[in-house]
Amino acid sequence: MIAFIIRRLLASLGVLIAVGLIAFVMFRYVGDPVNQMVGIETPAAEREALRQQLGLNEPVIVQASRFLLNAARFDFGISYQFRQPVSVMIGARLPATLELAIVASILSLLAGVPLGVYSALRRDSALAKLFQALSLVGISLPTFLTGILLIYLFSVTLGWLPSFGRGAVVPIGSWWTTGLLTMSGLKSLIMPAITLALFQMTLIMRLVRAEMLEVLRADYIRFARARGLSERAVHFHHALKNTLVPVMTVVGLQLGSIVAFSIITETVFAWPGMGQLFLQSIQNVDIPIMAAYLLFIAFLFVIINLVVDLLYVIVDPRLRAAVHGASG
Repeated sequence: MIAFIIRRLLASLGVLIAVGLIAFVMFRYVGDPVNQMVGIETPAAEREALRQQLGLNEPVIVQASRFLLNAARFDFGISYQFRQPVSVMIGARLPATLELAIVASILSLLAGVPLGVYSALRRDSALAKLFQALSLVGISLPTFLTGILLIYLFSVTLGWLPSFGRGAVVPIGSWWTTGLLTMSGLKSLIMPAITLALFQMTLIMRLVRAEMLEVLRADYIRFARARGLSERAVHFHHALKNTLVPVMTVVGLQLGSIVAFSIITETVFAWPGMGQLFLQSIQNVDIPIMAAYLLFIAFLFVIINLVVDLLYVIVDPRLRAAVHGASG
């Protein structure tokens, strides 16, 4: 098991280095950093001094090594637009994005898995067919349109929920802030979380339904019924357990996707998270923020993949035996 984890960690390190080099290329060759930091009338001598200070005259291999070492220390330089350390800015925005992503993931799981199981077990019922039809609508609607419709219904028409912002937040520790402990924060979170969770929920529902139908046709399910086990035991102890093994991969990757692609939702609801910051950096060609965001998303996907691989080994006895056999 330890050897398996070490191999996964080495592979993850290689992925991060590759993404770091891509971020460096973007950082170094997409526009001139000096032009982004000084005005048009800045003398050539000051430009050259700044270029020397930033190390832009050094060999590319030296610059790439320094960039990777600084990134390993969470030092991504200074924002061109805001003139602040990028790590500080991302740290200030990270709680809002993670809070939104985690709540959206929980909502999609709590709704998607039961609906998928019901649609598989009662696939000929009118309610299951209605769920299937609604899932097609949910997976087809663009995220921004869903957000606008929710704003029109619950903010403009009914006036129940705020249409933008994060509401009042409470500090926890030195840098983390949460809106889950205030009423205005909870109200502000409802619509963005539903908007972000809707697509993931329909995807999980359809995946669980398809996997559940496949598992229910397996031989060991017939043997379980032949042994006289109750339908509840067959469905939820044998079938559902084996259904969730392949679902874990999609759910894990979707968690990373929720964080990576929360840009639209954060823009629609003016949510002060990393997605909104990244969009501003694109509009202003703020390369340090763009490179830091790229590295953060890569790091998140690497961690999620590592956790999913470990869960596979824990849940599936066949993989556990294979891992132990390879280690031995």
